[in-house]
Amino acid sequence: MSVDLDAPPPGSAKLKFVAANPFTPTYVERVVTHRNANAKEIYQTRVRGRMLLLDNAAKQTKWREEMKAKKEKERVAKERRKLGLTGRRRGTARAMGLWSFEPSQAKFALFLPLHQLWLGYMSELLNLLQPGSGPPRVLSGLAVHPRLVKADFHGSILTVHQTKNASIVGMSGIVIHETEGTFKIVTKEDKLKILPKRNSIFTFALPVFSTLPASHTANAPPPLPIPQGTRARTVLDGPHVTMELYGNQFCYRSADRAGRKFKAKETIEL
Repeated sequence: MSVDLDAPPPGSAKLKFVAANPFTPTYVERVVTHRNANAKEIYQTRVRGRMLLLDNAAKQTKWREEMKAKKEKERVAKERRKLGLTGRRRGTARAMGLWSFEPSQAKFALFLPLHQLWLGYMSELLNLLQPGSGPPRVLSGLAVHPRLVKADFHGSILTVHQTKNASIVGMSGIVIHETEGTFKIVTKEDKLKILPKRNSIFTFALPVFSTLPASHTANAPPPLPIPQGTRARTVLDGPHVTMELYGNQFCYRSADRAGRKFKAKETIEL
């Protein structure tokens, strides 16, 4: 015996399933009862026979994402306020890849190898004689100044000779960073100091004899600096000559000075 599953049920009557307690009327009446006594009337006039959108999952998810992003933005702003102005500047510099420095790394001994490299750089730049090869060469202004004005001073030992800010007179240290208007140095007391160039006169020392080995050539790389922890000599521990640097005429970055043409002229400072 074959049965057609798609055929309507026998007879003209249609099947209708009715629950004893329909969910929708019961739910609406239960929700609105505490606010309005006419719950059945509200269901008949506002719910029954109408198409209602009970939930919008996509809109709710988007709203939650916006709220989450807003809370995260507020949290970041709160953390930035806790850091203060100095902390915000340091964090911005790191994010942009700019120069930044941890104050805990301000150790004079840590930058002595940099100073040794600068002495070798000056020995090659000024073509200094080897020790014991004869009397030292006189470093005349006409021969030395055009080279020094374009030289890199990272690693040199600078001392404040004169300035309008009396509190920094005599301050000395190794230059670890130079900007257009400042020198940043690490002192022997292991402190980071920022020295303004404007209205200041600095002194720096140059070695009289070359600190490079006699076998060194111009094409060879400079010798490695001394390892950390060993006794290092600075330029002040040996024969040296002291020169002055006028900050008002030195307000350029080291990279800008390399390609700039300077004219010799008389000056009056302080």
